[in-house]
Amino acid sequence: MTISPGKLSDPVVGALVSAVNAHDRDAFLAILTADATMSDDGTDRDLHDWIDREIFDSGGHMDVQSESDGGRTLVVSYRNDTWGEMRTAWRFTVAPGGGRISRFETGQA
Repeated sequence: MTISPGKLSDPVVGALVSAVNAHDRDAFLAILTADATMSDDGTDRDLHDWIDREIFDSGGHMDVQSESDGGRTLVVSYRNDTWGEMRTAWRFTVAPGGGRISRFETGQA
């Protein structure tokens, strides 16, 4: 059973998941702060290069399996055309008062 993005406890994270699944790069970037950062498997990456390669140019899709930390930590069945399907963990930092994500970390779960 998956959790739909609209049912996630943190609406900002839900909006980001919706943007990924709609393949809407502009909506995804609008949810991030201008100086947002990210890491993949513990290594900081160039955010724009990574999202293009791992999400938007490869048909990325997130099926949320579980959430914790008020909806800011997710276990996701993630798939894209490059790597297929894998179980991943995602952790989001939401900027205070701004309702935007300033950092996300992902990797194998």
